[in-house]
Amino acid sequence: MQIEIKGLHDERFERPLRNIANLFYEESEIVFGDVKDADFEVTLHYEVTDKITVSASLLDRTTENSYLAGYSQDLIPANTDKEQFKQVKRVVSHVYLDVLQQVTGITQKWGILTGIRPTKLLHNKLQQGLPKEQAHAELREDYLISDEKIDLMQRIVDRQLAAIPDLYELKKEVSIYIGIPFCPTKCAYCTFPAYAINGRQGSVTSFLGGLHYEIKEMGRWMKEHNVKITTIYYGGGTPTSITAEEMDMLYEEMYASFPDVEKVREITVEAGRPDTITPEKLEVLKKWNIDRISVNPQSYIQETLKAIGRHHTVEETITKFHLSRKMGMNNINMDLIIGLPGEELPEFQVTLDETEKLLPESLTVHTLSFKRASEMTRNKQKYKVASRKEAEKMMRTAESWAEKHGYTPYYLYRQKNILGNLENVGYSFPGQESLYNIMIMEEQQTIIGLGCGAASKFLDPVTGKITHFANPKDPKSYNDNFEHYTEKKIEILEELFGVVQK
Repeated sequence: MQIEIKGLHDERFERPLRNIANLFYEESEIVFGDVKDADFEVTLHYEVTDKITVSASLLDRTTENSYLAGYSQDLIPANTDKEQFKQVKRVVSHVYLDVLQQVTGITQKWGILTGIRPTKLLHNKLQQGLPKEQAHAELREDYLISDEKIDLMQRIVDRQLAAIPDLYELKKEVSIYIGIPFCPTKCAYCTFPAYAINGRQGSVTSFLGGLHYEIKEMGRWMKEHNVKITTIYYGGGTPTSITAEEMDMLYEEMYASFPDVEKVREITVEAGRPDTITPEKLEVLKKWNIDRISVNPQSYIQETLKAIGRHHTVEETITKFHLSRKMGMNNINMDLIIGLPGEELPEFQVTLDETEKLLPESLTVHTLSFKRASEMTRNKQKYKVASRKEAEKMMRTAESWAEKHGYTPYYLYRQKNILGNLENVGYSFPGQESLYNIMIMEEQQTIIGLGCGAASKFLDPVTGKITHFANPKDPKSYNDNFEHYTEKKIEILEELFGVVQK
């Protein structure tokens, strides 16, 4: 889909306009200027006085039909051009979405939002002291979010504040993410740092040496400056891909290096691939008082698992769940994915029926996202996925199933190129929420990323400004430079937490 844009001469609009077009069409192209063979011609005009006023007309060149829209909003005085442009961009997006909804007949329930964290918008408004009704009205008016999605956002915010009553007061604490970049095999939809572990023992050993160094140095800094840890999360990859002995040494380092690990509110280890779970590894988790893990089926259809490159069986998922439960894992999460290749509502219902027999403490329902670097995106013709309407049916079925079984939504995030422009929702039994998932999504504190591909988000406790910093994604680059990346993170932390360097 090629869309010609007239009337705007600022290429800062290109990305937001393309993102919104992608809600309706795959891989749209935005072109400024005259393009005779473009599918749509969209003319946008805006004027800024004490208001921002935008008008739009869309000509569908295949039918010669025209569509009109307009909208205005009070201008909030801005200190910088960037702040003012942000307001203008939102109003332009509002009108642009309007004409695209008219021409397609599709209503976007998330309105103009293309970002990852919708609930963060609601948190921000409530932190400013706005009553819920006013906050909801602003979300509806400014972003065109539907009442259905606003209600979901509010339910999640309420659950988060029940799970972490001091959520807004944790800016001077940190959470830790530890990335283990190895898996038995790489799934077709995955773009996380994940390397098949077979034959890589040299890389694994070198990587773990660097990770131990990062943990030791970061722990030393936190102890010196009395910085507390809220949550610790081992992700990847699959953290249980390494051996039981390597896991044991890693958790021993964590307890020895980090301050007051016994007081950390939550430690999670993703044991996502059932084919990596063994009694020996579960004994190690138990030894170090870790009882929150993920055992991720994604689907209970064997053909689907084979198609996406997960070399374990449905039976193995069930067996490893029961083994984990038997060996003291008291808070188990499971991930399911809506819209995997070859699956529609009947297949997804099978997955829900099997999940009903296990009833994990929490369940994350993901919607398939076509991530640019994934095998599935590179070979779309090979992977037939559900339609928008079918994906919506599957999501509604998941919502009803969760409510029927006593689960409450507690976190939400979205991704670009997500099937049906839907969302990913985490459900849990009350009191069994993943606190780390809340912290990472709502960005209320600094997250320090350690390990290969681990991304850090440094939150300024005063201004709320976020600075991003990431370790290398491949083990060799990480092994060559882990000392440098550790030093850089500590420099940022010292500036952030007001530490005067000696």
